[in-house]
Amino acid sequence: MRIAITGSTGLIGTALVRSLTADGHSVVRLVRRPARSRGEVSWDPERQWVDTGGLAGCEAVVHLAGAPIGGHRWTAAYKKEIRDSRVLGTAAVAEALASLDAPPRVLVSGSAIGIYGDTGDRPADESTPPGHGFLADVCQEWEEAAAPAAEAGVRTVHARTGLVVARGGGAWAKLFPLFRLGLGGRLGDGRQYWSFIALDDHIAALRHLLDSGDVSGPVNLTAPHPVTNREMTAVMGRVLRRPTLFPAPAPALKLALGELAGDVLGSQRVLPRRLLDSGFSFDCPTAESAVRAALGEPG
Repeated sequence: MRIAITGSTGLIGTALVRSLTADGHSVVRLVRRPARSRGEVSWDPERQWVDTGGLAGCEAVVHLAGAPIGGHRWTAAYKKEIRDSRVLGTAAVAEALASLDAPPRVLVSGSAIGIYGDTGDRPADESTPPGHGFLADVCQEWEEAAAPAAEAGVRTVHARTGLVVARGGGAWAKLFPLFRLGLGGRLGDGRQYWSFIALDDHIAALRHLLDSGDVSGPVNLTAPHPVTNREMTAVMGRVLRRPTLFPAPAPALKLALGELAGDVLGSQRVLPRRLLDSGFSFDCPTAESAVRAALGEPG
């Protein structure tokens, strides 16, 4: 299969490209510079332009590009970058696919569980309406921007990603070093739910969605057993054999992180109902198995 991917150099994109090419698929990377090989296609998400000629023959597209949520203070300028990188980029991809004489059969477009807002301890699945707040608003616009592809007959899936447990990037790339030093601890009161997914399960889920011809619309990519931050902290301490004595108080987080602290301290108890209903099976369904997998240990 010939598959086009945006965001191919990120944590998830890199792992997905590795998985697909290992199985003999042909991967086309969308790059923000002139293409240097037949395996690259130029695009400019800010100008909403894609070199559609390079997409000819692609049977599927996975759209993962977007500015990082963490690692930056949410200034007005950076919030605009977060929003534009997702909404404008998705619109560019969707409109490019809609313009093709022979569009791909499926678009798996990135989204996030941030669309549900803070759910407290209430479970949320794909039938739960959008919540409130900056990320919830961005996610709604993000998914709506893919409409041109769906209207052109491309099966369109919105992959609502949770917290990806991986050693090489994302939140855990910062958490693992802290816990190894014995400096890890709960965040705030620790009662907020974290809806996580192991990196390998995330890649397997994306590939499952590419192949599942009857699945479209929103799909939560989270493990079936979300845990509280306090529970995840205990798992990290147990697996790494380190104490977890240094909680980060909520006021300190708000001072250090600004508006982003609301998402760190917020709670999202998200369940992957549609993924399970479609026949997907998790290799790492629990927090401990996900953490051990990230460290290369048996679950």
